[in-house]
Amino acid sequence: MQPVDFAGISVPPVTPFHNDGSVDFDSYRKLVRHLLGANVSGVVVNGTTGESPTVSWHEVEQLTAIALDEAGTKARVIVGTGSNDTASTIQQTERAKAIGAHAALVVVPYYSRPSQAGLVAHYRRVAEVGLPIIAYNIPYRTGVALDPGALREILDLPAVVGLKESTGGLGNTMDLVASTKKAILCGEDLLFFASVCLGGAGGILASAHIHPGEFVATYDDLKRGDLARARARFLRLVPIIKLLFEEPNPAPLKWALAAQGIIASPALRLPLVGISDGLKDRLAAALALSGATAG
Repeated sequence: MQPVDFAGISVPPVTPFHNDGSVDFDSYRKLVRHLLGANVSGVVVNGTTGESPTVSWHEVEQLTAIALDEAGTKARVIVGTGSNDTASTIQQTERAKAIGAHAALVVVPYYSRPSQAGLVAHYRRVAEVGLPIIAYNIPYRTGVALDPGALREILDLPAVVGLKESTGGLGNTMDLVASTKKAILCGEDLLFFASVCLGGAGGILASAHIHPGEFVATYDDLKRGDLARARARFLRLVPIIKLLFEEPNPAPLKWALAAQGIIASPALRLPLVGISDGLKDRLAAALALSGATAG
């Protein structure tokens, strides 16, 4: 495997849809260009923010091709390949490797609630594909969390290059940055600043769709040691981060992107539906206050 640096700010792009439910590939390309123009380090195709449960693998391949085309050598392209079936996860990881992805984001198997030994065995098998793997620990969605011992076993696998940590706390980050050189990436947007201060390598952040350049600048300030400047930047982002998660992701985000003209429509695929009028009003006000045009 070629060494790839997975530090910095990566964004999991939404999957824009036309009002008839088909994928709006033109809007997707425009969105990826918008993110890369802000110098994000990576894009994560087929994440939950991209409505992965409702997007077919054929569509994923088309989205990945666009991301790779736009990214060139400027940024890495990571593809979400995880499921609660190890065989399917292996197959999708093989396909991601074949189409040129730089890494796969592999979520902890959901719903089945495997034992810790089963979770380790799952990652061990997927790692055999030979594509760099970023494990994704998000018990809120999966129903099971990786315990510290399992995390260390998984991070010791040569093909596992990092962890997206989304447990809602900082305990794992504090423990792991002291015991591994692998990339510990924040997946809880409000904890991003604290995570990097503790030694985290960056984040995979849905809210970085909005003002991505400010997220990148916050990370760069922290890496330079300018804590005060980074903190001031991040605190300006906090109100929008909070609003973007008031209702199920990515509905608020899609509305905000459409309001700015970055994507053509805020359409979602069921079972997700559009946001409330009250949240629209508050998001529009927050976007205007932050300098992002809405309306």
